[in-house]
Amino acid sequence: MSSKGTVESAETTGRMARRRLYPSWREPNFLVLRRRREILTPWLATLPAGSGRILDVGGRLQPYRPLVGGVVGRYVAVDLVPTSAVDAVADAERLPFGDEVFDLVLCTQVIEYVSRPARVVDEIYRVLRFGAVLILSAPTIFPSDGDQDGWRFLPPALRSLTSRFTEVHIAPEGRTVAGICRTVNVALDLVARPRVVRAALRWTAYPMINLTGLMLDRLSGANDRFAVNYSVFARK
Repeated sequence: MSSKGTVESAETTGRMARRRLYPSWREPNFLVLRRRREILTPWLATLPAGSGRILDVGGRLQPYRPLVGGVVGRYVAVDLVPTSAVDAVADAERLPFGDEVFDLVLCTQVIEYVSRPARVVDEIYRVLRFGAVLILSAPTIFPSDGDQDGWRFLPPALRSLTSRFTEVHIAPEGRTVAGICRTVNVALDLVARPRVVRAALRWTAYPMINLTGLMLDRLSGANDRFAVNYSVFARK
C-alpha cells in the first residue's frame, strides 16, 4: 500500500480496477492478471452466499469485488491511500477492527510493500472468524516498484506465512512459459520510456508475446519453476 496523500476519484479507481480484473491483451501484465481472475473466481464461488462481512486489505481499487457479489453482506476496504472507495485509512499491520469479525479477507499484491508481512497475516488471522477465508496474492519475480517494495515470495514462504491456517492452497498465476513471457513484457515496459515507443509496443510486441505465452503455457505441463506470482486460499 502506498502512503501517498492524494484522493483518487471514483472514475479513476474504477477504470484502474476494471483494467486489473479484465486486462487487455495489450497490457504487459495480461498473463498474470488473466490467470489470477481464473483462479479467484472458483475459489470465491465455493463460499456460501449470504450476509458475510468482507475486508479488502489494500482496497483502494477493489478489482475483485465483482467476484464476491453473492457472498457480500458488507464490504469494508482499508488502505493507506484515501480514495472514494476506502472506508478506513489504516496500516495493514494494525487493522482497526475487533477479533473474529470478517468472513473473508482479500489481500492482493499488498504484502510485498509492508515492513512486516508476517504481522499483516497475523492481523488478518485475528480479524477472521473461525472457518473464514483469506485470499492473498504476492509476487515472486517483479522489478522494484518503489521505496516501499521490499519482498518477494516463493511457495515455501507463503506456506510459512499461512501456517496457522487449517487449509491452504497455493496456485501459480501462470506457469514457466507464461512467467518468462510476462517478464519479457515487463522488462520492455521498464526500458521503453518515450511514450511513442511504449504505445508502439502495446500494439506489436506485448500482444504477440502475450498470445505466445497463453498458447505455449498450456503445452508446458506442470512446470511452474518460473511462476512470477502466486495466489493463496487459506481457511482459518
